[in-house]
Amino acid sequence: MSTKILVIEDELKMQEILKEFLVEYGYSIDCACDGLDGLAMFRQTTYALILLDIMMPKIDGFAVLELIRKESDVPVILLTALEDEENQIKGFDLQADDYISKPFSMNLLIRRVEAVLRRKQPYPVKEETKHTVEHKNVVLDLEACEVRISGRTVPFTYKEYELIKLFMENKNRVFTREELLNQVWGYDYYGDGKVVNGHIKNIRKKIGMNFITTVRGMGYKIDG
Repeated sequence: MSTKILVIEDELKMQEILKEFLVEYGYSIDCACDGLDGLAMFRQTTYALILLDIMMPKIDGFAVLELIRKESDVPVILLTALEDEENQIKGFDLQADDYISKPFSMNLLIRRVEAVLRRKQPYPVKEETKHTVEHKNVVLDLEACEVRISGRTVPFTYKEYELIKLFMENKNRVFTREELLNQVWGYDYYGDGKVVNGHIKNIRKKIGMNFITTVRGMGYKIDG
């Protein structure tokens, strides 16, 4: 869906030039010939940007901008032959996003439009890093590498902690002893596979017998 821009400009020739040029860049353009029509269109449709001439009949661009700002923070770029500092300051005091003096090049205009639209785009929300994993009364603190049981920190060896973490991050998955050896001890481990049994026995003793379930003939898991 193309970005919608409202052009409020009383000079029909300028209006046509702006519309033709912006359409070429993929924008969808609505035009109003005076401030009152422009306000009516603004209230009926959601626009990504408004290009607003200052010198217009019925109600000038400054008054239009002031009314828009009471209802919306839609980006507004003022277009005007009034290039003196006083009028520019007035425009920015009324919270215009940019101010372009006539005559201007269309290449400059499109870059101003793109710049204002970029500034107004919301920053992506950074996904919050998960710092804990929970299961029943057990909380795993991934930053501190601690295990809390019913709010109390209980000491575990590094391998015990890694086993608990693996199970809690993969609830309901059955791990064979070989898989546990590979993932916690590493593929280069050549010791007795019964080391897994010993570590699970210690985990059960510290947390509770029902924390890790034995799946006969297959391995171990925790229920989700």
